[in-house]
Amino acid sequence: MYTLYYCPGTASMVVHLALLEIGAAHELKLVDVEKNQQKDPDYLRLNPNGVVPTLVIDNRPYLESAALLMLLAERHPEAGLAPAAGTVERDLWRQWIVFISGSLQSAFRAWFYPAELGFTEHGEASKAALQKRIAAIWDQLDLHLSKNGPYLLGETFSGADLQLTMLMRWSRNMPRPATQWPALNKLAQLIIARPSWQKMVEIEGLETWPKTSN
Repeated sequence: MYTLYYCPGTASMVVHLALLEIGAAHELKLVDVEKNQQKDPDYLRLNPNGVVPTLVIDNRPYLESAALLMLLAERHPEAGLAPAAGTVERDLWRQWIVFISGSLQSAFRAWFYPAELGFTEHGEASKAALQKRIAAIWDQLDLHLSKNGPYLLGETFSGADLQLTMLMRWSRNMPRPATQWPALNKLAQLIIARPSWQKMVEIEGLETWPKTSN
C-alpha cells in the first residue's frame, strides 16, 4: 500500500497519475497548500522541504516528484511507465525526466513563487525573463516531438509524458500556454484521453483542460 500526500493540481499530480497507471493500492492524504498545511509540524516531519508530494512506502517517506515517478516506474515494470532496463530508450527516458524537472519545472516554481527569488511579486522584467525561458523550453520540446513524436520516446508512451503534460497544464493561464505549440498540444490530447488522467481529474476535482483542441 502506498500513501500519497498530495494537493490537487500540484507536482503531486504526476505521482497520482503514475499510481493510477500502475493500478496499485494506494491511499491519498490531502495537504491543503492554500491553508499552508505543508508547513504543519507533523507534515514537516515527513517532508522537511514543506512541499508536496510525499510518498510513504513501508513507513518511509520519499520525496521529489521526478524521483517518485522513476521509483514507481521501476517498482512496477509491467505498467510500461518506463522502457526496459538496459536499453537506450531507458537511458533517454531518464534523461527526459531529469531535463523536464531541472529546467521546466524549476522555471515554473520561480514563476509561481517569486518570494523564493526574493520578490514580493514579479516585476515586468523578471516576469518577461521567465516567460522567455519557459517558451524556449516549449520550443525545444515541440521541435523534438514534431520530429520524433508523438510521445517523448517516439511511438511509445511513458511516464515522462505524464510529467510533461502536468507542466503543460500549469501553463494554461500564461500569456502563451503550451497547447499553442502544435506537437505539444497533440501530446496533451493523447494524455488527457487516458483513463488515468480522466480518473485523476475526477478525484482531484480539477477543471477540464485543454478546453478545446487547438
